[in-house]
Amino acid sequence: MFLQKYYFEENEKIHFSRQQASRFAKEVAGDFNPIHDPEAKRFCVPGDLLFALVMSKYGLSQRMHFIFSELVSDEVLLSLPDSVSGELDIVGDTGKTYLSLHREGNTSNDQNLIRDLTCSYVRFSGQTFPNILVPLMTEKQVMINPDRPLVIYDSMTINLEQLDIADPRLELTESRLEVKGKRGAVHLEFQLIAADKVVGRGEKNMILSGLRAFDADKIGMLVADYNARKQTYVS
Repeated sequence: MFLQKYYFEENEKIHFSRQQASRFAKEVAGDFNPIHDPEAKRFCVPGDLLFALVMSKYGLSQRMHFIFSELVSDEVLLSLPDSVSGELDIVGDTGKTYLSLHREGNTSNDQNLIRDLTCSYVRFSGQTFPNILVPLMTEKQVMINPDRPLVIYDSMTINLEQLDIADPRLELTESRLEVKGKRGAVHLEFQLIAADKVVGRGEKNMILSGLRAFDADKIGMLVADYNARKQTYVS
């Protein structure tokens, strides 16, 4: 399983080191959000790593809805239930639920398909900033706090018409930002394509907090810093 190097499993508990989570964000998702850096004061494990781990363990169902209710730190121990029912909760050692999954339809445990779809999704997801968010913020003339940029993963949905597919890829079909005061809701809709045919659709939802008036210079500096950090890591 390609995820094994990105988490630890001990005594039937899952946890992530800062280095593991950061490497997944950068190496698999292409996500250079500073909140995933090992030295970050407000460090959190990428939601896409939780998504990938759940997919690998429980399989790919035709209809899946994930809810991300808490941020996971490197100190959290997670329990993955043995249940294969339609409702699953990933709970921490303190009793908090960090991720919930509702699923319906047929399920595939083809690890090659699961790996390909997971990688395609997290690469798509990892490009949210700056490629998608900056144009949306420019359109609405609002922006996140450049000193403490925080975009919270809220939920995602996948609906597949069939499971007998190979090498699926994602394409963005619609993006929008709804602003209510200092809070924003981002909705990204996408389609899944295999063999040049649309085989499914999905949606990713995120929350932006602490919105303020748009400042092109500050956003430009934020994007430049992001790209510089990415280039340094890649080099």
